[in-house]
Amino acid sequence: MKKALLWLKKEPMLILSVAAAVAGLIITPPTADTLSAIDWRTLGTLLMMLCVLEGFKKERIFEPLARLASKIGGMVALSLFLVFGVFFASMFVTNDVSLLIFVPLTILLFRGAGKERYILPVISMENIAAIRGSLLLPFGSPQNLFLFGQADVSVWTFILHMLPLCVSSGLLLVCFILFLYRKDLKEKAVPVKKTEDEPEKWKLTPRRIVYLALFAVILTVIVTRTALWPWALALVLVAVVVTDFKIFARVDYVLLVTFLCFFVFSSSIASNPAIAGFLGKTVAGNEYWWAIGLSQIISNVPASIVLYPFTENFAGLIYGADTAGLVSIIGSLASVINYRLYVREYPGRGGKFIKTFTLVSWAFFAIVVIPGFLLSFWNFFS
Repeated sequence: MKKALLWLKKEPMLILSVAAAVAGLIITPPTADTLSAIDWRTLGTLLMMLCVLEGFKKERIFEPLARLASKIGGMVALSLFLVFGVFFASMFVTNDVSLLIFVPLTILLFRGAGKERYILPVISMENIAAIRGSLLLPFGSPQNLFLFGQADVSVWTFILHMLPLCVSSGLLLVCFILFLYRKDLKEKAVPVKKTEDEPEKWKLTPRRIVYLALFAVILTVIVTRTALWPWALALVLVAVVVTDFKIFARVDYVLLVTFLCFFVFSSSIASNPAIAGFLGKTVAGNEYWWAIGLSQIISNVPASIVLYPFTENFAGLIYGADTAGLVSIIGSLASVINYRLYVREYPGRGGKFIKTFTLVSWAFFAIVVIPGFLLSFWNFFS
């Protein structure tokens, strides 16, 4: 019992998500519609990605990227490389996947350079980069994918309306990085000398080829939005079993349960007639602030799903949903992934993560929230 309590103490997001799911099921008793409303595609894609990325880590597939980044001599340049790696990758492979790739790499490189004190502020900026970079394209984030699918607008119209937020956010991130290293903009990122022998030359082994091929399959599923994703999930799981079944013991199932619980909560409250009636009266005209506020309770993906039927200003909803992740760790499930990645490497330091994350994100949010609100009056359908 004591071990279970200690474990739960390290999993506050899991406790919160389970509590939210239970509350939702009390508000609206579960039905067949509750299960059908859950975004099983997102959960299946996440499971595939978690399995394959654990294979990446075990087989050191990121090592060439790490070696490339390790050749960057300055901390400013290295941080720009990592933060904007997330920024641009998130446009194509979604914000959560970009964090799954770059946050472990950041921790690895900063540890090796003896710069652990910069890990928290830099991965907090990577979190912002994932949220603000992913907003440019329809498939950059789950909420964009959902909202783009509901709206009758072209890809180019979508990109045009999201471009000002994306470009301004990129420029602001550069300013944040320069501010972080303001005391010494030429600070070196010198790797700590190790006594062990140099690692052997990196080669494409059969296992690495399998995991890279599976990663390509997952990206294809994300980009094409194919209805065949269950078959892709089966393919990935079978391939992992054949390649290295021990990978399943390393997968972060807590993250999957957290996502599932938030989806249960959102589908439950959306199907409640009283709540639906209240939202119908109050959301229209206030979509931007509703998206930001509700996302702090159920995150921006479920909030987008809940609010869309009651929305008159599409721009207000999507701009608000894409800004909500800057307010709190709950605002975007990508932030939950970032938190999980950090506490797995540094158990017991979740409080420090939330403190630094909140400080950096709120500074960014304070600068962009009003311009985002003013831009929300730009009609997508004009």
